Amino acid sequence: MVNVKVLGPGCPNCQRLAQVVYDVLEELELEASIEKVTKYPEILKYNILATPGLVINGKVVSAGRIPSKAEVRTWLQAAAKA
Repeated sequence: MVNVKVLGPGCPNCQRLAQVVYDVLEELELEASIEKVTKYPEILKYNILATPGLVINGKVVSAGRIPSKAEVRTWLQAAAKA
């Protein structure tokens, strides 16, 4: 199972990123655990400079922007195969 974390305080961009992740997971029919990390001390553990951040299986794959569905699809497919 893929482990996904969306890092951010819950701002509109963070919510949009979470929706992109949900959409891609549904399209790919992948099972994943999704966690929204909203507390700054926890976010800082991932050493990102801007939110929203996206962590897949413990690896930061994006920070400070909303990646495209195609990018998220590629990352999730790779994580599912690992």
